Amino acid sequence: MLNPKFIDGKRFEKEAKQLLQLIDRENLSNDKLQALVELVSVCFFDRPFKHKATFNSRLRTTGGRYHLSGHNLDFNPKVYEKLGPEEFIKVIKHELCHYHLHLLGMGYRHRDVDFKNWLAWTGGSRFVPRMDEEEKAYNYTYECIRCYQIFKRQRRVSVKRYRCPCGGTLHLKESSL
Repeated sequence: MLNPKFIDGKRFEKEAKQLLQLIDRENLSNDKLQALVELVSVCFFDRPFKHKATFNSRLRTTGGRYHLSGHNLDFNPKVYEKLGPEEFIKVIKHELCHYHLHLLGMGYRHRDVDFKNWLAWTGGSRFVPRMDEEEKAYNYTYECIRCYQIFKRQRRVSVKRYRCPCGGTLHLKESSL
């Protein structure tokens, strides 16, 4: 089995610091991202990245995406903005695991053993931590009369129809509408 843990640590640290300084939080360009992905690919996988890497601000719940048909990579710019460069590099490693394993004809899916092994060897992240933008706006707050448990809801509920799990009745405590 191929071991991707080539890692030229000194080279990566030197060049990654320069690249991460170029990729500041206000000016995220696709050219700088492409250079960073190519560097991570060579240093951690000992393989070149020959396709396109771009930022895609439409990604909401994921840090990145690998396109099977075109072999291109998309990255969520919010990961870098909110979680920092270290976490962003872990996301790059994750997507490069998909990329290189697929091109080699090995198991590139999340459930495959090859993918899990390569992810562990390279230090990529299995999941992106939550990027909570803001707390949800709840319009209605209900309280149980028996146990005083609070229920927050965006929509109004019928207090005649719904009850607390303890069996108590609910009453509308406050409404922001």
